[in-house]
Amino acid sequence: MSTSYTLGETLLKIENVCLEYDGRSILKNVCAEVKNIIVPGQVKGQVVGFLGPSGIGKTQLFRIIAGLNKPTSGKVVLNHNKESVRPGEVGVVAQNCPLFEHRTVESNLKLAARYNPVQALINQQVEQYLNDFDLWEKRNLYPAQLSGGQRQRCAILQQILTGGHFVLMDEPFSGLDLLMLEKTTTLISKIAAMHELNTIIVVTHDVTAAAVCSDHIWLMGRDTGPDGKKIPGARIVKEYNLIERGLAWQPGLATMPALMDFTREVKSEFRNL
Repeated sequence: MSTSYTLGETLLKIENVCLEYDGRSILKNVCAEVKNIIVPGQVKGQVVGFLGPSGIGKTQLFRIIAGLNKPTSGKVVLNHNKESVRPGEVGVVAQNCPLFEHRTVESNLKLAARYNPVQALINQQVEQYLNDFDLWEKRNLYPAQLSGGQRQRCAILQQILTGGHFVLMDEPFSGLDLLMLEKTTTLISKIAAMHELNTIIVVTHDVTAAAVCSDHIWLMGRDTGPDGKKIPGARIVKEYNLIERGLAWQPGLATMPALMDFTREVKSEFRNL
């Protein structure tokens, strides 16, 4: 059963993004639009996933959304801006969760919040995050002393504390066991629900994990020519609205038959991408 909601303003828009290297098409007219999801009486935020098999062009799209690379044509814009996204406007959490190794967990977070206009609230905010995300007892440790999951939590909070509402995550589920996978999907949902405009963008090939935490998913793929061969240039081949399917924001979703049916449906599409 789907939740009652409305769509508000556009938060992020990918407009006909194309990318070529040495005359070879990597991305072809990629289009997607993320809108504010409004649920009466609740703060939801947005979690969207870009799915596709390895080598399809997800990493290139990741870097373009982050403003780190420029597309050959098209653009990515935030909040109705006319100019393309610039580096630093979207928080980036890479697979290795980079942190300042010479600083403690607490120092990493306070450094990230240094441009917060209300400096008096920084200590209070950092303390709250450390408690909320089970890092309080690790606050005086250095990144090298943390587990992979703890580093990931710290890296995500670091990006949130910079003051932006956009966080882009590259394969956040890679190499995780079932327990850590569940914790990570819960963490992503929790981060999104901290503010109405928080938007978490997950780029991954893990269908099940993306489905558990996302409200919308875009599937990337390539067209097939008459000879049966794939035509270079990935695009969005399908969009899934998981709210309408009753698969968003549901407790115990990972074990629901409806989610299992959905993941089988998407995985069957992978064979044709």
